[in-house]
Amino acid sequence: MPTESKKTADKTRTPKLSDAEQVAEFMEKLDHPLKAEIEAVRHIIKNASPLISERIKWNAPSYYTSADLLTFNPKTTKNVQIVFHHIAIVDIKSDLLEGNYKDRRLVHLLDMAEVMAKKAELERIIQEYVSLVN
Repeated sequence: MPTESKKTADKTRTPKLSDAEQVAEFMEKLDHPLKAEIEAVRHIIKNASPLISERIKWNAPSYYTSADLLTFNPKTTKNVQIVFHHIAIVDIKSDLLEGNYKDRRLVHLLDMAEVMAKKAELERIIQEYVSLVN
């Protein structure tokens, strides 16, 4: 009898969501004053390189290739904060990258106007970053 109960329980489990479904669900539920800006930056990141994949990691949309590259920090609500957390980021020079950490850099974007104004530089950073990591 216990075997049958386990089989029944297995049949009724909700299948695990794909990475794309998890991100879509996260974004649907996200209550953030800059949600539109986050969506725009997600689009920029995903289109910067075909090697980049998206998933939820560290409770936020996160991007990776052969290694983890960058993650949004949705707890910050005054701007869109992106954490570039692979050590290769320290080799990239850009005024957009903030912080003097030994292994990461941050990007802060205040509003949609700034997202659009910095789009080309963000794409350049991501493309260089991907080429250094892969």
